Amino acid sequence: MTTSPEPAAFAPALLSEIRDRFAHVDACPFSGPRVFFENAGGALRLKSVIETSAAYAGYPDNQGRDNPASAALMKAIARGKGDMRLFLNAQGGQVFVGESGTEVLFRLIRTAALGAAGGGVMLGSTLEHPASRSAMARWADVTGRAHVLVAHDDATGRVTLDRYLPLLTPDIRVATIVQTSPVTGMSVDVAGIAAAIRAQAPEAFIIVDGIQHASHGGIDCAAYGIDGYAVSPYKVFSRHGYGFGWASDRLTACAKEQIAGGPAEAWELGTRDAGAYATFSDVVDYLDWLGGKVGGKGDRRQRIEAAAGAIHDHEARLLEAMLNGQGNRRGLAAMPGVTLIGGGDTSGREGVVSLTLAGMASSDLVAHLEARGIRVHIRKDDHYCGNILHPLGLADCIRVSICHYNSPAEVMRFLDTMEEAVQQVENEKPAG
Repeated sequence: MTTSPEPAAFAPALLSEIRDRFAHVDACPFSGPRVFFENAGGALRLKSVIETSAAYAGYPDNQGRDNPASAALMKAIARGKGDMRLFLNAQGGQVFVGESGTEVLFRLIRTAALGAAGGGVMLGSTLEHPASRSAMARWADVTGRAHVLVAHDDATGRVTLDRYLPLLTPDIRVATIVQTSPVTGMSVDVAGIAAAIRAQAPEAFIIVDGIQHASHGGIDCAAYGIDGYAVSPYKVFSRHGYGFGWASDRLTACAKEQIAGGPAEAWELGTRDAGAYATFSDVVDYLDWLGGKVGGKGDRRQRIEAAAGAIHDHEARLLEAMLNGQGNRRGLAAMPGVTLIGGGDTSGREGVVSLTLAGMASSDLVAHLEARGIRVHIRKDDHYCGNILHPLGLADCIRVSICHYNSPAEVMRFLDTMEEAVQQVENEKPAG
C-alpha cells in the first residue's frame, strides 16, 4: 500500500468555502445525508446558478426588443458567449447554445460531414461516448463514407496516439476525439492526436467531445488546432436543459440548418434561453473566484487556468487515495475481489473510477453503498457503455465519480464502506 504525503490540494478552510458555494453538497433533499460520488452523471449545482435560473425563468420579455428588459437579456447573452469563449480559450469561430451536449455534437458532426469534400473516410475511436460515435456512424452512412474506428486498449481503458498513427491517411474528412472517457475516466492527448491528423489530412474537420473532461481540467481550443468542441453544462456546475459548442470559422462557413436570409454565421435556431447563457457566466465567475483563491494572477483567463490546475491537482490526490490508500486504509487496488476498469493507474485519470466486486452483483454493491450514504451509479453493457464493458466480458460495473468539492473524508468513508462489502463477500463464501 502506498500513501500520498497530502490527502488534498485544497486547504480545509478553502475546501469548506468551495463546498459552501454548491447546493446539496452533503445531503440529498429526498434521502438525507450522503456523499455524492455520482458527478459524472451530473455535477452539483452552484447556488448562484439556481438563483440565476429562477430569476431568468421569471422574466417575461423577449430578446431583440426596444425596451430595457430586452436589452438586459441581450447583454446577458453577449456576456455568456464571451464567458463560454473564455472558458474554452476559443479564438475566432462561433459559440452557440443547443438542446444538450449530445445534440451539439450531432450538429457539429453533421455540418462537418456535409460540408467536407466528397469521398474519404470519417475517423473516430472505440473509446468514444455514443454521442459522437453514433453521430459519426449516422453521417458516414448518409454520405457514403467508411467510419474507421481506432481501437482503444481494453487493459488501460485509454486510446493513445500510437494507436491512431497506422490509420491516419490523407483522405480523412471528419475526425472525432473524446477528451476523457466517462466510463474509464482516462484522458486522451487531444493536441497530439489532432496534430497527427492534420499532418496527414490538413483539411479534415476535427470535433472534440469535452463533456466528461470539462469539469476536471483546463480546456484550450486555440492550442488544440480543432474545429469544434462540445460541453454539457450540467456536468460543469450549471443546470440541465442546454449544451453549448464552439465551431471554427471554416466549420461555421459550411452550409447548415438556419433561417433563410439570416446571418450566415448563425448556428442557433429560434430564441434561446438567456438564462442558459447567464448560468454559464455564473460558472466562469466561480472559476475566476477559485483561481484567485489558489494564487492565480493576471487576467480572467489566467485565473480560470489557475483554477483548472488546482482542481486537477485536488482531484488527482483524491483519486490516489481512493485507488492506493491513505494512512492506515488500503485503497481499491489492494482490496481482494475488486477489479478496476482500466487498471489502477492514476496518471491521466480524471474524476472516474469504474469497478466490479467479485461475489457481489453491481446492483447490490450500488445498493450497499446507498444504504450507507454513498451515492454511485451502475453502468451496464448497453448502448451507452457496451463499447467499454463488452470487450471485457462484463455485464455491468459501478462508477464512482468525484469532483473537486469532494473531500478526503468522503473518500475515506467510501473506502470504509467498500471494506464492509469486501468483508460481506468473504463471510458469504462457503466454508472449506
